Amino acid sequence: MPDSMSTSSTYDVIIVGSGAGGGMAAYNLTKAGAKCLMLEAGGWYDAAKDSKWLEWQYNAPHRGGGDYTSPMNYFLAADGGWQVPGEPYLNARGTDWMWFRARMLGGRTNSWGRISLRNGPYDFKPYDRYGNGFNWPIGYEDLAPYYDRTEELIGVFGSKEGLENLPDGKFLPPPAPRCYELLLQQASRKLHIPCIPSRLAVLTRPLNGRPECHYVSQCGRACRMGSNFSSPVVLLLPARETGNLEIRTGAMAREILTGPDGRATGVSYIDKKTRKEVQVHGKVVVLAASSCETARLLLNSRSSRFPDGLANSSGMVGKYLMDTVMSTVSGFLPKLMDLPPHNCDGVGGMHLYMPWWGYQESVRRTLPFSRGYHIEISGSRQGMPMPGVLSGTQKLVGGGYGESLKENCRKLYGSFVTLSGRGEMIPNENSYCEVDNNVVDQWGIPVLKFHFQWGEQELRMARHMQETFQEIIHTAGGEVVQSYGAEQRWGISEGGQGIHEVGGVRMGDNPKDSVLNAHCQAWDCKNLFVADGAPFVGLANKNPTLTILAMAWRTSDYIADQVKKGNV
Repeated sequence: MPDSMSTSSTYDVIIVGSGAGGGMAAYNLTKAGAKCLMLEAGGWYDAAKDSKWLEWQYNAPHRGGGDYTSPMNYFLAADGGWQVPGEPYLNARGTDWMWFRARMLGGRTNSWGRISLRNGPYDFKPYDRYGNGFNWPIGYEDLAPYYDRTEELIGVFGSKEGLENLPDGKFLPPPAPRCYELLLQQASRKLHIPCIPSRLAVLTRPLNGRPECHYVSQCGRACRMGSNFSSPVVLLLPARETGNLEIRTGAMAREILTGPDGRATGVSYIDKKTRKEVQVHGKVVVLAASSCETARLLLNSRSSRFPDGLANSSGMVGKYLMDTVMSTVSGFLPKLMDLPPHNCDGVGGMHLYMPWWGYQESVRRTLPFSRGYHIEISGSRQGMPMPGVLSGTQKLVGGGYGESLKENCRKLYGSFVTLSGRGEMIPNENSYCEVDNNVVDQWGIPVLKFHFQWGEQELRMARHMQETFQEIIHTAGGEVVQSYGAEQRWGISEGGQGIHEVGGVRMGDNPKDSVLNAHCQAWDCKNLFVADGAPFVGLANKNPTLTILAMAWRTSDYIADQVKKGNV
């Protein structure tokens, strides 16, 4: 074990993690007057100074794509990724779980797609509607005011559509669609599939001192101007300006400390520079380290009072892990061939998307699965590879070399589109994580071992995605050129590949089968709260970040109220 030291100051709140949930907790609690300490395992990141959003792709190795062990891309220059040196994880036999870890201030909020969709009423009570999965202990009406506040704070563009189970929000105007998006919209309408403006956390109007988007389409590198949402820019900077927030980077949390009464007293972490263990003390502890890391912390926080891990009297810590169901098809649209060069960058993501349309009983009865998915679209010259790089396009490019090859590529460049599904997973008991005490990382902390299994409904959903995407491409007058992984398991993604992992520390209304109450407060430890995706009871066909932000705001409001009342 590393050498240990203790700091004498006692903070009002210790927050582990600086991403969406941790950032929102810090933002709200510091404004309420709480003295907060934030622990971040990664390094410092300031998008205004560190972002490389305007550098050219050809100035980077592999044109900025990085590799399997690197961060999301070379330009983000973060310490993290699918594989983190010295920080392994294990997969049980038959499991191919992929665990992405962002080791930087702000976590994944620096590079996420910024798709900001509200869960709807059906998403909070899926068992009542579908007869499978589990109901949340809260409903849409409980979170709706926090969705409102969050959208008004971070800035989300979109349009009011009045669609079933897709609540409208407080929207900024959406950007105009690109050419390929209009073609796909026309095709989807013929098939009676809605295709509407996306809902992204990108500013199309100035907001709270942040300028509107410049349409350089490099959101994945973190916006230097702060025109899209990230935790450091929108949440942590205002929190620090209150004078109530201290941030320690390079702080790898190893366990939650508890006293004889079972209450949390602080956090033990490893200082990565000195490799020494440091203990910090606080009146309240908020975990927002990401779902799996939060579960790992609780499982590693063993004591005589909590032999199976902190807050785990139900045995539910680590259980019911979920990720988004994904499947993808790419196509060639001849109508887009030989277009003159033009700027089609826009925001760093889709301007249109297709929400799930199958809630009606007449449609549901015809489907071999009970939930739904939305469709994300990309194409044209924005982020798409040159012909020949995309497998399946060689016959379109033809042979030859030199000028003739270049001319063929120019004619085809910008004529390819990709449709990607993002579907709902039903939680199952075969998908969970546990601590393996026989393997430790370089900091001496036992690592996670994953067990994961898609259910039959998810497999059928992926097959439906494949068939639907191909039908849309054909209806648009195109040709399918690539069906990602369709030859295996109907084209479904690996678990964790969606980087939407949630669950593992679920909330509920009964301490016998949940870890947290309806306010994300641990049943077994009243001054311990969770503010990331771990409390999720289900994973809707909506990207989880907006819900993480709204729930973190609601939880931190509750913390402030309970502290005032002397209950925490």
